[in-house]
Amino acid sequence: MARYTGPVCKVCRREGGKLFLKGQRCYTDKCAVVTRENPPGQHGQGRIRTSEYRIHLREKQKVRSTYGLSESQFKRYYEMARSQRGATGENLLVLLERRLDNIIYRSGFTTSRAEARQLIDHGHFRVNGRKTDIPSYLVKEGDVIEVKEKSKTLHAIVEALEVREQRGSAEWIEVDADARKATVKALPERTDLPMAVEERLIVEFYSK
Repeated sequence: MARYTGPVCKVCRREGGKLFLKGQRCYTDKCAVVTRENPPGQHGQGRIRTSEYRIHLREKQKVRSTYGLSESQFKRYYEMARSQRGATGENLLVLLERRLDNIIYRSGFTTSRAEARQLIDHGHFRVNGRKTDIPSYLVKEGDVIEVKEKSKTLHAIVEALEVREQRGSAEWIEVDADARKATVKALPERTDLPMAVEERLIVEFYSK
């Protein structure tokens, strides 16, 4: 299944909450979730029939859409999480948080993960001094992510850092905004992740 390329605000409305896919707009009164609370589509204002399958599916889709992954990509992360020790649901969320595009977003260098992927693809970032253009690269504890010297004044990065405080930052990432550098102090734990998600529902979805 290909990655969704349509209006991202519809995705948030479908999931019934902000997934912060639109960048800075999500923090304003112009956010579609604020202006149009009902789900998209001609039947959005009607009563939606719920079922156990739908509840599990929507939770899975919410996380998948948040990180901008295709179904096949998301399923691979689930299989990786299942093969690790510990709770599969928590392992899954930690793996997703370790993606380079997410680290750059969490560090405040971009206003969305989609923007982070684009900048990574164009080679604007280095990991431990090496150019890395793979958004799915999984960072490790101690890794240092830096903006390439020639890209430090890039408008998108400067603009994102200006509103970084408004968005907040991850405690497990140390950010030096002036140097355009972020250090992964430790891998995140479930309590470090701000997402309002019931990961057990995702595990149950794939376990059926």
